[in-house]
Amino acid sequence: MGDRRREIPGTDRVLADPRVAAAVGRLGHERVVQVVREVAQRARDGLLPPTEVVAETVAALPDSACGMRRVLNATGVLLHTNLGRAPLSAAAREALDIAAGTTDVELDLDTGDRGPRGASALAALREAVPAAEAAHVVNNGAAALALAATALAAGREIVLARGEMVEIGDGFRIPDLLTSTGARLHEVGTTNRVRLDDYRRALGPDTGFALKIHPSNFVISGFTAEVPVAELRDLGVPVVADIGSGLLRPDPALPGEPDATTTLTDGADLVIASGDKLLGGPQCGLLLGRAELVHRLRRHPLARALRVDKLTLAALEATVRGPRPPVAEALHRDGLPERAAALADSLAAAGIPAEAVDTRATVGGGGAPGVDLPSAAVALPVRFAKQLRLGTPPVMARVERQRCLLDLRALDPADDDALRRAVLGAQ
Repeated sequence: MGDRRREIPGTDRVLADPRVAAAVGRLGHERVVQVVREVAQRARDGLLPPTEVVAETVAALPDSACGMRRVLNATGVLLHTNLGRAPLSAAAREALDIAAGTTDVELDLDTGDRGPRGASALAALREAVPAAEAAHVVNNGAAALALAATALAAGREIVLARGEMVEIGDGFRIPDLLTSTGARLHEVGTTNRVRLDDYRRALGPDTGFALKIHPSNFVISGFTAEVPVAELRDLGVPVVADIGSGLLRPDPALPGEPDATTTLTDGADLVIASGDKLLGGPQCGLLLGRAELVHRLRRHPLARALRVDKLTLAALEATVRGPRPPVAEALHRDGLPERAAALADSLAAAGIPAEAVDTRATVGGGGAPGVDLPSAAVALPVRFAKQLRLGTPPVMARVERQRCLLDLRALDPADDDALRRAVLGAQ
């Protein structure tokens, strides 16, 4: 019997297959050739029959040149940090496609001269939050806070309640960020209680501003006291409020969550928020407030290092001006028990032990701590959690009490059929 390695098709022959050739335009020539060579090497090593090289190459080609994959979020966490927090609306995705080409991001088409960067996105923010005299956008919420601390309090003091010195994900601590800017922290009050007099006694000629931080990922209950922005407004120093989650206006579904409009109306001079949380847009940091302060931030040298690109500006504007984004839809979604029952019945009819159950979802992503949202899920045997995660498309479920729960609160109803097919394929 001859050496079967001679039967392995050459690279050019594999590339000539219409299915492989079509992938070159999607993935690039070098990436496709790399896959072809990897598959051919498997055949040379005797792990694959030569006759299957072309078919295996087609199967091994990725769907996209991007390494990220679309994941169905069945965790019941609306803003799942590991899944990229807020999914963008169709309007924001369309805006990204436009912005990906040549655009007038920094050009005045009427005059042909250079124009203000992202003017329409900033105008959209001001229209959405009339209480803000001006707006500025940086690359994330931490950057917004760092810019404010650097521009307003470098070499000076920031007065901050001890109970608001929070740590967020991955060991990131707000106090460390603030002191890295050259500002000094003047802690007031105790972990659970702070009074207005505590702030007053801390003020001095070195005070840059008083900072109010919403503890967005924990709740202190019991014997507690805090000072709202409305009482801090008369301290005689700028009041900066980091509301975290990105609500621009009050939402009846989250009555305890701070929003930019109310916080500014209550007397904050500057509000900091994230664009990729409850606002439902791309990752960015919003700075809204008094024109004089925002101008100082915008003109600070650090602002250049923190500025956002045209893709972020486009997606942000479309989120603010466009239809309700997916996060807001999920927050106010109804019909969940009926969806869960229909999905469970369909799976049970296919021989899969599935049951519709009531459950509780959460906002996640550092928003609305302690708030549970009524939801519904399909309960499966726990073995499905891993099988679904490794499937196509991957499905992230929640494991609870030795069951795999497919919570539907964060999942668009249009994805129910894709979820059903994923479960059927995971048997």
